[in-house]
Amino acid sequence: MEEELGVPLFDRLPSGVRLSVAGEIFIHHVRSQLTDMEKVKSQISDLSGERRGHVSVACGQALLEQFMPEMIMRYRAKHPGVTFDVRVCKRNGARQPLMDYSADIAVIFEPEPFHEFQQIVDVPQSVEAVFDKNHPLSSKASVRLSDCAEYPLMLPSMSNGVRYLIEQSAVRLAQPLNVIVESDNHTFLKQCLGGTEAVSFQIPIHSSSESIFSGISVVSLSSKDISSGRLCAGHLKGRTLPVAAARFLEQISNELHERYGG
Repeated sequence: MEEELGVPLFDRLPSGVRLSVAGEIFIHHVRSQLTDMEKVKSQISDLSGERRGHVSVACGQALLEQFMPEMIMRYRAKHPGVTFDVRVCKRNGARQPLMDYSADIAVIFEPEPFHEFQQIVDVPQSVEAVFDKNHPLSSKASVRLSDCAEYPLMLPSMSNGVRYLIEQSAVRLAQPLNVIVESDNHTFLKQCLGGTEAVSFQIPIHSSSESIFSGISVVSLSSKDISSGRLCAGHLKGRTLPVAAARFLEQISNELHERYGG
């Protein structure tokens, strides 16, 4: 292939090889061609009325507990020939899988901006405080960040959208935070809250799964302290998605608009 193109596709190094600039361009072309073939195959399948294909999704941890499983099961009930690959990414982690075509679509809360992202839907998500049902704050209709900061905190990592908003607010309010547990697994954080006075935070898309956490209370965090974040879904700008991925993104967009407006 290098002889045919007339340029090296790899930089030969003492420790091994890596793609050259020309190699990066070439592999992007190859991935694009493979994606185009998947698009053609899904379009042909649609002609017979039976949708097939594969959908790759990059999404935040917040969507894994209930929202994304619901969306996939609903879609596969209508189109059982479609398969899925779902990978977790942080607020700054959607760009690479979209750029290298390992993900068709991304659904991220408070994503780090990048100009290659074609946003299809953007809905607001307020921040909620989460604690044990016997917590002193559980009787309140709304709490301030200062109320929560009087107790130990269990928070997602710095690369999480909820943590990003909490930290911004804490800096603005000069509010120190006593973080005793840090994890990007929201189920783990909620389980750690039981029987303690610790406080955690989430966004409303988690609330639909609260039935499995009967000992947990959720209270809205005052908008005076933290403004609503953005839950966004979209794909790589300029890319025409395969039919299966495009229809799945349309289903997600419709569902988010119906639940949260925006």
